[in-house]
Amino acid sequence: MKKIYPDAATALDGLLFDGMHLCVGGFGLCGIPERLIDAMQASGVKDLTIASNNAGIDNEGLGKLLRSKQVKKMISSYVGENKEFERQYLSGELEVEFCPQGTLAERCRAGGAGIPGFYTKTGVGTQVAEGKEVKNFDGEDYILERGIFADLCLIKGWKADKAGNLIFRKTARNFNAPMATAGKICVAEVEEIVEIGELDPDAIHLPSIYVKRLIDGSPYDKKIEFRMTRERETAS
Repeated sequence: MKKIYPDAATALDGLLFDGMHLCVGGFGLCGIPERLIDAMQASGVKDLTIASNNAGIDNEGLGKLLRSKQVKKMISSYVGENKEFERQYLSGELEVEFCPQGTLAERCRAGGAGIPGFYTKTGVGTQVAEGKEVKNFDGEDYILERGIFADLCLIKGWKADKAGNLIFRKTARNFNAPMATAGKICVAEVEEIVEIGELDPDAIHLPSIYVKRLIDGSPYDKKIEFRMTRERETAS
């Protein structure tokens, strides 16, 4: 089966439709599938429901899809750095389902494992619990959270072999691994594709069975959300 595609647009060909549900890996601008996001924007697909830790920042990452009004709903944990997200939400243009970060990761992991729902204490007694089933176990209340299973997963890795076995680098591992399993099809972009056998089997973070399509998106410009410096002190 063909797994390696020449570019993001080709890798997404035949997979996109209006109103689809996506899981997208990354954390801020770290480990985001930026080539695939750009191809999504260029495709014009709309009314998207996207589960992702956040929505990038203005005009970067998923912020691009927000800016072009292609997103109908976000299922996210942290959205504090995106002014367009804030504007659309407060104006009623964007539906938002806030989800605690650990719960979001577990919802995606559960979806990928075929688990339709699970109980957690996180969010009990808060707005997160509104409208959700509450069950008592051993004198403690827990809320029912549904697993997430999407039409398409987009992730970013560091290295992959030609079979699609994949390694993430440092914090870019973040949400990419659980997101990769939580959908019908996973498309991955990586910084380098190597021959089968070049990757240490014990170092594989995501087995090839989860990766249906793969692109080499290099070269990448390592973007920084906040560049913080301090004035150089004069030597005494």
